[in-house]
Amino acid sequence: MATTKRQRQKEARRQKMEELQRQNKRRQNMRRGILVLIVAVLVVGTAALFFQKSTPSTVSIPTTAPTASTTAPTATTTVGVVSKSCSTTAFAVAGFAPIACASPAGTSGKAPTMVVPTTPAPTSMEVADLIKGTGTVLKTGDKFTAQYVLADYASHNDLQSSWSQGGFSATLSTGNLIAGWVKGLPGMKVGGRRELIIPPSLAYGAAGQSGIPGNDTLVFIVDLLKIG
Repeated sequence: MATTKRQRQKEARRQKMEELQRQNKRRQNMRRGILVLIVAVLVVGTAALFFQKSTPSTVSIPTTAPTASTTAPTATTTVGVVSKSCSTTAFAVAGFAPIACASPAGTSGKAPTMVVPTTPAPTSMEVADLIKGTGTVLKTGDKFTAQYVLADYASHNDLQSSWSQGGFSATLSTGNLIAGWVKGLPGMKVGGRRELIIPPSLAYGAAGQSGIPGNDTLVFIVDLLKIG
């Protein structure tokens, strides 16, 4: 009888030890799982941070035109409204109607201040050189690098600025840019700044674009950085 009792006690102790071992094993597996999860999160986070730092900022240009941005305007670009006075520093560009109220010339190498007129939108394209460049002349078919600011004529809203994103490169040809750019940029010189008021027929037309209503007149200020 005593032997049977001792056997039961021994069996109970054995079962208790096995249960403790199973609990310890579960705790160890849980710790390992948590550790693996933490390591995975750190690896993914580090990789994402490295990718963001190593990827250069660019402004993509679709096959039809520069794209309106949905982000807030940058602090370096100001869009105002002409009230009474207009810039007197703009230079007429041969073959185009002049801009009656052109934006200030500003300083080369710094983001411009765009002033959108309050008069009705013109039906034909208007062009003015705010700063005359001194470098190579841009021709149709050339690859070029530039900075630009884009605003909506009707609402005076600043739609996009490339100045905070390092500028962009494109080829001055139909299929790469809107007709207003292909028509209005040839003749610019490197270092120059040109303002373009482009009617919808030479921009996005009745269809519009993301962030740009249909039949919208656009205002650009383009700084030509280099050719080639």
